[in-house]
Amino acid sequence: MFDWITTWIESLGYLGIFGLMVLEHLFPPIPSELVMPLAGFVSSSSTSDMTLAGVILAGSLGSLIGASAWYVVGLLITHEQLMGWVERHGRWLTLKPKDIEKAIAFFQQTGGSWVVGLGRMVPGVRTYVSVPAGLSHMPLLPYLSYSALGTVLWTGALAVAGYVLGDQFDRVQEWLGPVSKIVLISCAIAAVIWIAKRRRHRQS
Repeated sequence: MFDWITTWIESLGYLGIFGLMVLEHLFPPIPSELVMPLAGFVSSSSTSDMTLAGVILAGSLGSLIGASAWYVVGLLITHEQLMGWVERHGRWLTLKPKDIEKAIAFFQQTGGSWVVGLGRMVPGVRTYVSVPAGLSHMPLLPYLSYSALGTVLWTGALAVAGYVLGDQFDRVQEWLGPVSKIVLISCAIAAVIWIAKRRRHRQS
């Protein structure tokens, strides 16, 4: 997979990064965990015209647009229609019903608009957390604001890691497991605090 992605980034530059990050959300086998560190590494080369800031901007815009496609899907159809479509056609996108259910459960258990931003930094959830946001008719501006924040942090961290690690950029994927666990634990703690505050507010 490295070769064609490398060729795409080197040939198309920022446009290639943008396109790959859009496709990541529509065709999950293309992972940002590979694209952004590789793009960061390419930008570190003295022969490259790309800058690290440009790489982060292109990747973030592509990721935000790709994720927003699922937000629109959530707005336009019901939960039952979505799950039925995934069961019938999801295999063509390597998408399983449990992927959607996992994102919906993550959204519902943590609560609050901020979960969209945090969800954008959790592998396995980041693409599909936009679905429950759409299904719940979360207002567009808060969705875009929180999603953009999480997206820039995620793509930025991956690109910087690739830039710093150089030709060992593929080691970034080794670190994602522990980082994901930290984010999930943080979400759980935040959810408990949020629920406790709501209960206190209702009782007062």
